[in-house]
Amino acid sequence: MKEKFIVGLDLGSSQIKTAVGLAQEKGIEIVAVTEELSQGINKGLITDLEETVSSLSRALEKTEKMIGRPINSACVGISGTHIISQTSRGVVAVSDAHGEIKEEDISRVLEAAQTVATPPNYEILHIIPLSFTIDSQPGIKDPLGMTGVRLEVEALVVEGLSNQIKNFIKCLTRTGLLIDDLVFSPLATAIAVLDSKQKELGVAVLNLGATTSSLIVYEEGDILMAKILPIGSRHITSDIAIGLRIPIELAESIKLLYGSAIPNEISKEEKIDLSELDEKEKIIFSKKQIAEIIEARAEEIFKLADKELNLIKRSGKLPAGIVLTGGGAKLYGLDSLAKKVFRLPASIGYPKNVIFSIEKANDPAFSTAIGLVIWAKESISKKEKKPSILKNFFKNILKKFLV
Repeated sequence: MKEKFIVGLDLGSSQIKTAVGLAQEKGIEIVAVTEELSQGINKGLITDLEETVSSLSRALEKTEKMIGRPINSACVGISGTHIISQTSRGVVAVSDAHGEIKEEDISRVLEAAQTVATPPNYEILHIIPLSFTIDSQPGIKDPLGMTGVRLEVEALVVEGLSNQIKNFIKCLTRTGLLIDDLVFSPLATAIAVLDSKQKELGVAVLNLGATTSSLIVYEEGDILMAKILPIGSRHITSDIAIGLRIPIELAESIKLLYGSAIPNEISKEEKIDLSELDEKEKIIFSKKQIAEIIEARAEEIFKLADKELNLIKRSGKLPAGIVLTGGGAKLYGLDSLAKKVFRLPASIGYPKNVIFSIEKANDPAFSTAIGLVIWAKESISKKEKKPSILKNFFKNILKKFLV
């Protein structure tokens, strides 16, 4: 019998990243990761259907060659500035005559929380229970089997624009791919890079993508907020290109090879000869000047994220600090700059709780893709044990959009 691969697919504006895992007794083993240039996607939005389908097809073909068999289905991350989240409450009476709370009661109370006012043309992606209350006793994580008369839930509702979700699903299905689950990307990222202790103490994860960044905050094990910010590491590249008056491709190479977010560590005498990267460019620049450009834009991104923390009164108040991940987090010195701006401990988030059979996978750039593999595995385990109380409306979305 063939082993069943679990596939996570992260559609970014710059790269489409795929992770493939195998469920072993000792844990999830990541056996393959791939990345393919992404076209037709900008800030998480589908801007060109045909280009997106072509990019997806190339990404899947590359992954299939690596694992030696076809990919039929995947757990897919969805992101974009159109996705919003808000908290909602639901209340129901316990149906059992003896007051025992059953799975049906939990499903009903989550359905009741769904009645939150949804903006026009939006669809609910997830309803995530944060905490339950039984007869005025709050702070209950899992009420199944407990006794009471009245059951309440506080839930996080994640919603996205209907037309964008429809376009997203259309691109995936046109490649012949079956979608196991559609997951708000920051949820998958957090699964990959955080442990339960960090979530309990209070922590924020900032995933630095190309054109957007995602921020998700946990405290006492619950999600306090999740948001997509309309700025990413490509803005740093653009600033270098404008500041040095050079092509964007060359600016990206300079950022990756020589970039630093700590100009104070660099001497003014350190120079970069652009002719070494491009024969047409006969210019020499100060490495410190490039670091100053990077620092200014990175600081702007961090201040935008800190503004969001301030809205939930957590600016400078998260004991487990800020975890930077995603491809943009690999820039030298970003964690040091983050400590200064956020006034919090800061670290680079690598995928955790998985076994790597290839070293390339142990990279912040693959955090979301690997998180999707973990999400899919946990969903399978929950379905085997009992119906999941973490409500996902994906099947309803498919019914609406694929008729």
